[in-house]
Amino acid sequence: MATVVVTDATFDEEVRNSDVPVVVDFWAEWCGPCKQIGPILEELSDEMPGKVKVAKVDVDANQNAAMSMGVRGIPALFIFKDGEVISNRAGAAPKAALQKWIEDSI
Repeated sequence: MATVVVTDATFDEEVRNSDVPVVVDFWAEWCGPCKQIGPILEELSDEMPGKVKVAKVDVDANQNAAMSMGVRGIPALFIFKDGEVISNRAGAAPKAALQKWIEDSI
């Protein structure tokens, strides 16, 4: 499953109302660490079909979603399950660490 682009308007529908856990990546085009983990999250999304959905929120274009989550730095990652945040982390990390974080959380 490819990553899903989420906007302020689609955040509740795609994230809070999802049937599967959702990893939300708050990022921006100018953010180097965001560009590092973007392809990793895409791979994990493809490797975990039906188990987790990966959603990307561009903080420059969707400031309301970022503000509502208290995002102060990026990349900021949140895992939602049943509409609630169950885990979060900030900054880039290697694939193995991100995969373990996701699997341990869901």
